[in-house]
Amino acid sequence: MTRHFMIVACLGGTLHAAGAQRAPATARPAAAARNTVSTSGAPANASAQVVLTDTCVALRYDGATVFEARVTAVRGTPKVRQLVDTSSGRITQVVTWLPGNERLTLRGTVHASGDAFAVDADPREDGVPIVRNSVGPSYSLLNRGVYARDRDWLLSVDFPASVRITPVAGGDSTAFDLVADGYEITLRFRPRFYQKHRGLAHFEPWTYKTWPSSVAGWTSWYAFRDKVTEQDIRFTADAMAERLKPYGFDVLQIDDGFQRLPISVPDNWLNTNEKFPGGLTGLQSYIAGKGLTPGLWTNTTFHDSTWAFGHPTYFVRGADGTPSRGNWVGYVMDGANPATMRDLVLPVYAALKKQGWNYFKVDALRHLRYEGVNSHAAFYAQRKLDRVKVYRDFLQQIRNVIGRDAFMLASWGPRPELAGIIDATRLGDDGFGYGGFAQFNSFNNVVWRNDPDHIELGQPDGRRAATLTTLTGSLLMLTDKPSVYVNDALMVAQRTAPVPVTRPGQVYDVDPSRTDRLWMVDHEVSGAGPRPFEADQRLQQTLYQLDIARPFERWTVLARTTGAPTQIALGELGLDTARTYVAFDFWGNRSLGVVKGALTLAPVAENDVQVLCLRERVDHPQLLSTNRHVTCGGVDVQDVRWEGNALNGRLKSALGEVAVLSLTEPPGWEAVAAESPDARAQLGERLEASGLNGVRWRRVVFAAHSTTMTWTIRFRRMP
Repeated sequence: MTRHFMIVACLGGTLHAAGAQRAPATARPAAAARNTVSTSGAPANASAQVVLTDTCVALRYDGATVFEARVTAVRGTPKVRQLVDTSSGRITQVVTWLPGNERLTLRGTVHASGDAFAVDADPREDGVPIVRNSVGPSYSLLNRGVYARDRDWLLSVDFPASVRITPVAGGDSTAFDLVADGYEITLRFRPRFYQKHRGLAHFEPWTYKTWPSSVAGWTSWYAFRDKVTEQDIRFTADAMAERLKPYGFDVLQIDDGFQRLPISVPDNWLNTNEKFPGGLTGLQSYIAGKGLTPGLWTNTTFHDSTWAFGHPTYFVRGADGTPSRGNWVGYVMDGANPATMRDLVLPVYAALKKQGWNYFKVDALRHLRYEGVNSHAAFYAQRKLDRVKVYRDFLQQIRNVIGRDAFMLASWGPRPELAGIIDATRLGDDGFGYGGFAQFNSFNNVVWRNDPDHIELGQPDGRRAATLTTLTGSLLMLTDKPSVYVNDALMVAQRTAPVPVTRPGQVYDVDPSRTDRLWMVDHEVSGAGPRPFEADQRLQQTLYQLDIARPFERWTVLARTTGAPTQIALGELGLDTARTYVAFDFWGNRSLGVVKGALTLAPVAENDVQVLCLRERVDHPQLLSTNRHVTCGGVDVQDVRWEGNALNGRLKSALGEVAVLSLTEPPGWEAVAAESPDARAQLGERLEASGLNGVRWRRVVFAAHSTTMTWTIRFRRMP
């Protein structure tokens, strides 16, 4: 059972300890208390009010108590040092307890909202680099802080003090027990963390939520390029509805090739070319009729010179008054002119939204920014307009038309100036890219959803690409011709969707080389080729971890790629090294037996990926994995419990799917029966685990005849 400390509370500005005498009346707020705090709307960029006594501390920020704790020493009263630094508008507040040569313990509670999560706060100087994410509350022993997304503050404990942060279940708000121990303990509070400390000036998370569910589907570009036809889309919709939708692929997005040329006025967007004789309305109806979300590619360029020179006031203009032209963007539409938005841009999105399109890829945004507003800074400066605001308003007006219920993907490059408007952004160049998983992981599902671009399962690295995309909680879009989705490729697709909605395990990037350069977007005037702040296409890191916490169980999923270490200490995964775990190789479909202290593994083949699931070992049979999803039960297992010498559970499944459960059969136990009112059940043979210290295991097969399935596997004690 989780222990919730709640050992101190601040009442009326005076601190008292639960079960103890009221603190002396001389206890007073630190100097930082004079900073103004906000009780509604945007939180103030200000330090917290600190209330101290000899043994207690409370931090109040934004009109609420965010932390309360007691500090204890073996002997005497620890000294306290405080610092508030406001360099460059980034506020860092530090409270340090110094006991001399005695160990200290700080024990208390962090109070936040439902948007808060425990994280590793600052990069480590040593250890194995692992890109970490979580689904549900994170219990990782690597966590050193709590990030409150909706108010954008970070509270953490500095190294070298040891710290353990435990989420507390229940209540109207989110709370975390925090215990720190060391010869000195430093508490660090950073308000407006992503906005100021990470440099995202337009990040205002109190105004919006990130997309709340899986986004997985198919896009036409690499399959058909601009030669795509209406028949191609109808055929793909049929194939998706039959083979992919039951497993979580529910978006079908047409990517270029349907519109009339040149790209320009709304009529050319809304009236299709000869390859789409049925028009957009009929095609939307067909896609939606298959139970899929209809998606469409659009862009923000204009290429009709006759129209542009006939209507020059709709465009950015040069010194001679004629429309200015930029590489890729064509004639730069002037978003500051209400007529431009009213007549050229918004009618397209209003009509498409009315037709029922609900997934919009808005392309060429890099060119609108770089060759458009940045390259014509003087045009806006002469009119006393902020060019970034003009750019941001351009997209905000599109968002207002399509609504918050529609998904908006920005393409391409990271778009920090569009935080809060877009739902996702493609981070790198054309074609699937791995770099963003490590270079922008801290932004994923905090600022927006990361898009690594579409995946070709027919390529040698298809399984690796799909696996890492889903384990990091990124945008998962396939782009093969539908004929590819058979046999192994189909199996990989079905095992990697839906995408779990993750939170980053670190509020820094394992590879910071790109996010550290995001300021360059303000000065970039060319979108030709990759820029230094955009995600690398190459595989940058070899280890990716997803911690999963459900009410009935917690486990971790580790993905290894080519070049990954062959020995990994469990402490590097944030696991308790004093405990024993059982491991399962998902893609290898085999138990790896018992693990304690460290994993010892074989190298991973070129272009491949290994997925290991580790659960803490118990003294009776337990579930290792299902065959449904690469998270080893993360999307389908709804409950598992051990009762009366039986393992009982509940699963979600695609109708008619064969569910295979892999489970341990430790010494002294033998499975004797499997049953379900929703499926035919069959016990497999007992198997030996690979590796040393193996525990026998068994597969149990259920042929389900409904989409939910309860099951029971009965065991007997062996002499």
